[in-house]
Amino acid sequence: MTPNLPGEKKPEEPVPIDESKLPGVDMLPSVISGNPYFTAGGGLMVLGGSLALLRKSVGSLASLAYRRMLVDLELRSTDKSYDWFLHWMSNYKHRSSRHLSVQTKYVQHPNGSISTGFSFVPGPGNHWLKYDGAWFYVKRERSERLHNSGVPTETITLTTLYKDKYLLASILDEARAMAMKMAEGKTVLFKSWGQDWRPFGQPRKKRVMDSVVLDYGVKEAIIKDVKEFLQSGKWYHDRGIPYRRGYLLYGPPGSGKTSFIQALAGELDYNIAILNISEPNLTDDRLAYLMNNIPERTILLLEDIDAAFNKREQNREQGYVAGVTFSGLLNALDGVASADEILTFMTTNHPQKLDPALLRPGRIDYKVLIDNATNYQIQQMFLRFYPGEDEKADIFMKKYNELKLPYISTAQLQGLFVQFKESPDAAIDNIEVLKQPHLNNFFYE
Repeated sequence: MTPNLPGEKKPEEPVPIDESKLPGVDMLPSVISGNPYFTAGGGLMVLGGSLALLRKSVGSLASLAYRRMLVDLELRSTDKSYDWFLHWMSNYKHRSSRHLSVQTKYVQHPNGSISTGFSFVPGPGNHWLKYDGAWFYVKRERSERLHNSGVPTETITLTTLYKDKYLLASILDEARAMAMKMAEGKTVLFKSWGQDWRPFGQPRKKRVMDSVVLDYGVKEAIIKDVKEFLQSGKWYHDRGIPYRRGYLLYGPPGSGKTSFIQALAGELDYNIAILNISEPNLTDDRLAYLMNNIPERTILLLEDIDAAFNKREQNREQGYVAGVTFSGLLNALDGVASADEILTFMTTNHPQKLDPALLRPGRIDYKVLIDNATNYQIQQMFLRFYPGEDEKADIFMKKYNELKLPYISTAQLQGLFVQFKESPDAAIDNIEVLKQPHLNNFFYE
């Protein structure tokens, strides 16, 4: 040790620090509370900002993970696949649905009897299903916004892992195949609902063309014309002619007009869209929109077209007779906004009431009378119900001519044959019932 020089002070020894007296983490709250900046709110702002930043970071990471790991598929109620998927899921076994909706089937038959049935489909809410080893979260939501039809719009969202996204297409393909199988060999009837076409009831079994007996050669001539039209698309387009064709079937009630159209749809593998021109809520714009958005491979049917309008003079006086104006109908048929590639059939019991403007080519191109039954039809209908009974058909015809009826509809004849479907002799013995149609409870169009 170096000795101290004379007059030099001896350096003080360092004072040892008592670590036990230093402020620790447990004293941090008291230190912060005693700090005037923290008590003034500055520290709280820093702390709150840090927590907000942390929360935002966590949210961003979660959103990033969602985008990287999951995939969504949205189905809107305005799309055909919406109903396909809903029906598919209601029949799928590997699902968990705690929210259900009921669909009631109500059918009133011509004889007054009523058939009802219930089916359950996944309702609005959250559901789970397992498909091909992968889990799917299904959310059905109902919007407060109303569709043009007055029905709330809905969406179904399917969520699954990104690696299983290819299964979404498989599910939709399976749902579509199920829907197509239900309609296979059947005719779907569509009716307008707001600005949409929706299936009306269950698909009908296709009507066999042989079940409709028209006068000699009438049925074959219409079928030939329709098939030629369907095969002439290029010819129409090359010449700049609108590719559409209108048919008018006119004649008394019960002569088979609607029955033939149903059989024709089955023959062509087409569906039928029925539009009621007399509907009060139908406007010119809505009519044009519906006719421009008819489902594919579908015949447009305008029944009892004469009931929708009176003569043009009355139409001018009143402005409109039904919800759509006469000029609106003409424009929808062949105006600037008219649809292309459309097959339209109209029926009427009173052709004399139709305005000549409606009958011109381009609106109605093919007119044919579907009249009361001729002798040819009567005999063919008898043989249709009682095959091979040619001799009894001759007896029936002889007795029928003895009745000297001014006319008979095919509907009345069908009613007689259905009533005695097991016995041609009973039909012959009861032929007198045709003189009193009100006693025959079987009337079919």
